Amino acid sequence: MTMIDVIAPGMQTTVQDLGRPGYGHLGVSACGAADALAVRIGNRLLGNPDNAAALEMTLLGGRFLLHGDARLVLTGADMDATLDGKPVPLWAPVKARTGATLAFAGTSEGARGYICIQGGIKVPPVLGSRSTHLPSRLGGVEGRALKSGDVLNIGKPTAAAATRTISAEALVRLRSPGDVLRITASAQTTAFPDASRTRFASESWSVQLDSSRMGVRLAGQPLDAPLGGTMTTEGAPLGAIQVTPSGEPVILGVDHQTTGGYPKIACVISADRWRIGQLRPRAMVRFEWVSFDDARRLLLEQEERLEEVLPCR
Repeated sequence: MTMIDVIAPGMQTTVQDLGRPGYGHLGVSACGAADALAVRIGNRLLGNPDNAAALEMTLLGGRFLLHGDARLVLTGADMDATLDGKPVPLWAPVKARTGATLAFAGTSEGARGYICIQGGIKVPPVLGSRSTHLPSRLGGVEGRALKSGDVLNIGKPTAAAATRTISAEALVRLRSPGDVLRITASAQTTAFPDASRTRFASESWSVQLDSSRMGVRLAGQPLDAPLGGTMTTEGAPLGAIQVTPSGEPVILGVDHQTTGGYPKIACVISADRWRIGQLRPRAMVRFEWVSFDDARRLLLEQEERLEEVLPCR
């Protein structure tokens, strides 16, 4: 059996698949990869199921020793990866021999890089998922970020598993660059003053240093929130943008709380959720209002492009 020995874990490296939806009533958000699109592309390039577990690294990557031959794909943010000292490209299958060392530096753009490996990371599933949910310490390796000395088992590839490639042009169609998050109205949007709604989408916002998988905090001129920024607690979905009593917008990330008592000015559309996971501290972000019909169309178009470029097997 192929294994990965964690020599150095990086800033925050966790096991993530596409999450565990359906447990919000227990206070457990779906979690999963912050950039799920990157994991899906990586898995399809390897012939894995979309939901195969990968390693998610944040801002600063780690160093890993392979015990056994493996095929892998690196996706997401560029972390200047090397395999035994030689550069490793992103978005391309690579064969690694037993005893090889895979090492990463920090990101210059984006926040999270992924190691997808043929066969997937094999840790015990919890509530149907191998994802690490840090707030409740569920899944992954003891519900925590990896540390030096951890050893991870790699699953056996399916008989039909085969690597594929993707062109730069096709990748841009799937992951076009940009700093704009498209948003739809949320439950309390109309309760915000017109000036706040207009300014929210006309100004640029800076990602604060204390942002995390739970929430991306934004700095800018404070917004006027209804009811002084407090309200009766209600459900809070992934991508919702709450506004605190201080007027600070917070985008709820994959590890978000399942309920909240701050009014929500908007919600990031499903097709742009992967962009939330790639927002790095001090990055600037802008917002653009779209209709619910447009949000649905954009998601369907994204899925159609993915199926066209890398059909699910």
